[in-house]
Amino acid sequence: MEKEPTSYAIPVLCASCKGRNRGVCGALDHDQLAELAGASCRSAAGSGAALLWEAERVDNYANILSGVVKLSKTLSDGRQQIVGLQFSPDFLGRPFRSDSAINAQAATDVTLCSFPKAAVERMLRESPELERRLYNQALDELDEARDWMVTLGRKTASEKIASLLLMIAHHTDPSMTKGQNASRFDLPLSRADIADFLGLTVETVSRQLTRLRDDKVISIENNRQIVVPDLRRLKARAGN
Repeated sequence: MEKEPTSYAIPVLCASCKGRNRGVCGALDHDQLAELAGASCRSAAGSGAALLWEAERVDNYANILSGVVKLSKTLSDGRQQIVGLQFSPDFLGRPFRSDSAINAQAATDVTLCSFPKAAVERMLRESPELERRLYNQALDELDEARDWMVTLGRKTASEKIASLLLMIAHHTDPSMTKGQNASRFDLPLSRADIADFLGLTVETVSRQLTRLRDDKVISIENNRQIVVPDLRRLKARAGN
């Protein structure tokens, strides 16, 4: 049997990557994947680590392989606002822009696969499928941002907390893609971060989580792990 050409072999770095087919790399052909893998590096960052600063020059992009990344904007007086979360296998970075428009910080321990900005932007020009994959991710994030505007502008404190838990479950619990009606996941944000994200006080966040727990909509284990026995009840509390 003839050996498969080297250019069509899956690169070692990519072979064990669980997000390869779900992320933007799934849009690359074998030669592009091999080229990108040759210039890529895998790295880990602990919870709280700064990954990108606002106005920082961008030389690399990254795929999030595991963990959760917190995105924020900074006002001129130093105040910050969390504006979004990114999860595996999201693409971290804004193509065709020389500097960053946001701060990116590891909300949990994260693993990243980083690659040169110039190589990705050249492949975007050459590959309609890669361009389409990133375009779809951008549209998904836009849809989610619009939904979040409704959450922040119209929902009650209880509905905001339930909506956040649903969003995290959707992105981090694999059972959600299998149509199961229960979920278990680690809360990637502190109570203070949740308060910042939702425009609430820390006391209100704690009170609403306690209310959801007392009503048996959720249970909380080890202070961070959330168990949702019936997602339909959580959706109802979110106003969905």
